[in-house]
Amino acid sequence: MQDGYCRPDGLELREVAPPPVRDGEVLVRVRAASVNSYDWHFMTGTPYMTRTIRLRNPIPGADLAGTVESVGAGVTAWRPGDDVFGATHRGSFADYVSVPADRLARKPSTVTFEQAAATPIAGLTALQGLRDKGRIKPGQQVLINGASGAVGTFAVQVARFHGATVTAVCSTANVATARKLGADRVIDYTTEDFVADGTRYDLIFDGAGTRSFAERRRALRPDGTLVFVGGPRTNRWLGPLAGQVVMRLRDRRMVLFLANTNREDLESLAGMLADGALAPEIERCYPLAAVPEALTHLSTGHARAKLVISL
Repeated sequence: MQDGYCRPDGLELREVAPPPVRDGEVLVRVRAASVNSYDWHFMTGTPYMTRTIRLRNPIPGADLAGTVESVGAGVTAWRPGDDVFGATHRGSFADYVSVPADRLARKPSTVTFEQAAATPIAGLTALQGLRDKGRIKPGQQVLINGASGAVGTFAVQVARFHGATVTAVCSTANVATARKLGADRVIDYTTEDFVADGTRYDLIFDGAGTRSFAERRRALRPDGTLVFVGGPRTNRWLGPLAGQVVMRLRDRRMVLFLANTNREDLESLAGMLADGALAPEIERCYPLAAVPEALTHLSTGHARAKLVISL
């Protein structure tokens, strides 16, 4: 729990009563959760724009997977004993969390709770960014910058699922992982430059934000699209959005967005998980008491793929 905005070492593990279950909500016994930049932003209140949103729940955490304990009035899709996964606004770093019923999907029996918990926000960002904002099509040349990150590891697989030819950009240590996830070509950014090699892409999905506006534009085909999902946190007010907004104003091919948690897309991810088209990449699992450690590792910018909390 947190009392006001804080750094990870300001979080405390406390005994509290399970949350109330309101109409349209489901009480879930959490079996696993995962950390996201979303959690960092709302824990620390940075960038400052996040402080315009009132924190009604002192417990952080959005992604979750677990078992339905009880349901509120009006909920017909779920019943006690169902294994589910999804995302809520806050509260998943706990034994129990109340979640709006339409922000959950059934967990496939073929994946673990940890794998399911790793999927919601990162998987939705990859799916909606490529499918809805990038309008990905079979046969397109797609570049994933930041392919070893939490979202990037999903983006490589989602792009392959949609029939694209995928080029993944990552560091030397993550080249083998990118290949395992299905990338047709892997660029080690420590030895190669995806801008300088002359290849032009139909779609660039950028979770790293490491290149300038002009450089990214040179790597696009004239009718190509650049989808932003992350970047440096140097601007105290807008964080990664600052540079993205400027680029969007300068070129309409640049698209930025925030993922929308909804049952339909969660069910699409569930289908991909069940079929083996999507395999969450997990760097490490932490116990609940080590949430501060997991968030500290996330903040370094060197976390590979997903960090999961096992309960």
